[in-house]
Amino acid sequence: MERKAYIKRESKETSVELKLNIDGQRKISISTGLAFFDHMLELMAFWAGFDLDLQAKGDLDVDAHHTIEDIGICLGQALKSAWGERQGIVRMGWAQVPMDEALVESVVDVSGRAYFVAKGFELIPPVVFGEEKDVFREFFKSLALSSQINLHLIWHYGLNGHHLLEASFKALGKSLAQALTITHNQVSSTKGCLD
Repeated sequence: MERKAYIKRESKETSVELKLNIDGQRKISISTGLAFFDHMLELMAFWAGFDLDLQAKGDLDVDAHHTIEDIGICLGQALKSAWGERQGIVRMGWAQVPMDEALVESVVDVSGRAYFVAKGFELIPPVVFGEEKDVFREFFKSLALSSQINLHLIWHYGLNGHHLLEASFKALGKSLAQALTITHNQVSSTKGCLD
């Protein structure tokens, strides 16, 4: 079974088009108009092992909020579509990633039960690369809710905003790679379904 998805979203605020292959070869092409965010998404896709082609245009003359949030929504929708019935997946994934002085942990459950926890987010400086830090929390939240995963991100410690965010995107990718690995042919739930 191919675990691929195509999502296109058009609104008055943004235009987002993406192709995702969960079982990819790390072929990644990203253009959002936000170079730092492009870099973060590339890190996430690389460590997840995804192919990701993402092109987005948004009302960056207003700010980055709509663009980053809508990309989170679309990427979440693509994940949910691509993994289908989730039969045989490990389901839960965990990763801790250091980046110099920073340490971040990502824990996911691809359960069909959407929830997002951000613990230690206050460590991130108020502004990172010209963007208010809350736009990144909105991305993670939108991704978790639209993909219907349980996502806990824990920023344990760190001083540099770039390092804290880079470690979180890498950790998210690694935890998704683990959770989406297929190891058997049953649904990973004692109740026989995921939701």
